[in-house]
Parts: sequence; C-alpha cells; structure tokens
Amino acid sequence: MFGRYKKRSHISDAKIREILKCFCLDLTATNTSKMTNVSRVTINRYFDRFRKIILLSDEKFFASAGEFELDESYFGAKRVRGKRGRGAVGKTPVFGVL
Repeated sequence: MFGRYKKRSHISDAKIREILKCFCLDLTATNTSKMTNVSRVTINRYFDRFRKIILLSDEKFFASAGEFELDESYFGAKRVRGKRGRGAVGKTPVFGVL
C-alpha cells in the first residue's frame, strides 16, 4: 500500500517508517539517506515534516495549559578584565519556566 502517509509519494510506507525510526534515533539526514537509499534532500523534507507535526501537537497541548514564561540566565563569577571573548566559561546556565 503506497501513499498512506503522503499522496503521490514514490516511497513505500515501510521506507517512511524506516525514516521515522532514524529520526527518532536522532540520526543525521546524511546517515539516514545512506541507510535507506533515499535522497538526502527527501530525507530533509521528511524530517522537516516530522518536526512540524511535533510542533503542532505541542501547540495544542500548551494552548490548553495557559500562559508560560521562559527565561534564561548565566550565574557565576564576574567577568575578568582582559579575558575578552571567553563568554560563559565557568558559568552555569539556568533555564526557567513559569
């Protein structure tokens, strides 16, 4: 049965499920294309679709939960003069959700 997941697709459903398994294992598009013998561009297209589906399902969940506030900060020692470009070395990142 072809086209269960996408109409006019030349990729079998089993191949799409294999691509989805690679996506879940967090493999790169290049490695997935080598394993499945599907073009890397096609793999990127499917990976993008998977991400959009995840985003839509998350939006439905968070829309029913109310408002959220996200914040990030770095805590640690003050900057040492003369150490330009060292960024957040030695600091602890903190991410909060309210």
